[in-house]
Amino acid sequence: MKARGQHPDKALNAMQVRQLKAKGRYADGNGLYLVVDDSGSKRWLLRIIVQGRRRDIGLGGLSLVPLADAREKALDYRKLARDGGDPLAEKRKAQKVVPTFKVSAELVHAEQKATWKSAKHAQQWINTLTQYAFPTLGERQVDRIDTPEVLKVLSPIWLTKPETARRVRQRIGTVLDWAKAAGYRSGENPIDGVAKGLPKQKDGDNHHAALPYAEVPAFVKKLRSSDEGELARLAFEFLILTASRTSEILRAGKDEIDIEQKLWTVPAERMKAGRIHRVPLSDRCMAIVQRATELSADSNYLFPGRSNKAPMSNMVLLMMLRRMKVTVTAHGFRSSFRDWASETTSFPRELAEMALAHTIENKVEAAYRRGDLLERRRKMMQEWADFTS
Repeated sequence: MKARGQHPDKALNAMQVRQLKAKGRYADGNGLYLVVDDSGSKRWLLRIIVQGRRRDIGLGGLSLVPLADAREKALDYRKLARDGGDPLAEKRKAQKVVPTFKVSAELVHAEQKATWKSAKHAQQWINTLTQYAFPTLGERQVDRIDTPEVLKVLSPIWLTKPETARRVRQRIGTVLDWAKAAGYRSGENPIDGVAKGLPKQKDGDNHHAALPYAEVPAFVKKLRSSDEGELARLAFEFLILTASRTSEILRAGKDEIDIEQKLWTVPAERMKAGRIHRVPLSDRCMAIVQRATELSADSNYLFPGRSNKAPMSNMVLLMMLRRMKVTVTAHGFRSSFRDWASETTSFPRELAEMALAHTIENKVEAAYRRGDLLERRRKMMQEWADFTS
């Protein structure tokens, strides 16, 4: 489309800009044009050389950008191009809408939700940010968050809720890392320097409270004779004898049990390490399976809840411990088993680690450990069941 109207070196004036109606491109000089489209709408276009290439850059419609503003924009872009810059890149940067922390967190949550092992963990991830971070950071653009803002979130809970505070810190860091990767931020993540502004948390025992292994037989005896529901008592004893995690036990399906092989196979999606875990079942475990199956005849779960269509709640085990006045956790019995195996038996360390389904951190050890030593573990788990009885 050829420029029409004024000579290229003759500038437009405000009256001409208002009166021009014919379709065409009208020169204002130095590469600035007023373009009139078929519809009669008018917009500004700047033609300049950027890093050796001719580029056309839109400056906006006449209704929003009057003649004086168009000339000012054109002058700024020409200076930038003359200094070796890229006006188009600067324009895109200026037009980019930087999301708020809340929007960014929700995007990260949606993108990563499929990679988390459980819906519960995914919900906890966003819930902690909603409760602790959003009130301070939620409506703030991610490129305007620095160490002082993060400190304002963490300081009130750093000493009173240390574990929660550490999780919030990690999750804020994840959101800001995403923002940098998406081009909304630059520079260091404020999380990296936030520790300098926080007091040192007291050293605490982060492990689950465990019962000394020597006291486990007495606990099992007390458990069997307690007034708790029979199915709940069986579930708790099964947890102890298999050294399993609570979630693995409570969601155990009857179809996961091989009666002939005396074997329980936990699918990968329910395991913390994301791998199938085979659990050899002792004689007492098999007796528990038989009785639990009788009590839950019409359920797919070995230890169902009241409706039989859902698993038993972990609150059942927690409340059992409280009523029995035992200040330990269900998870802590895994530690009891581990201590028993290392202090009273000659079974190799890796055998107990396999029974606990722990991830192998040592790469050399992991490379040599090809199988799961099922039959050797079977002997160990039978001895553990004999000990607890």
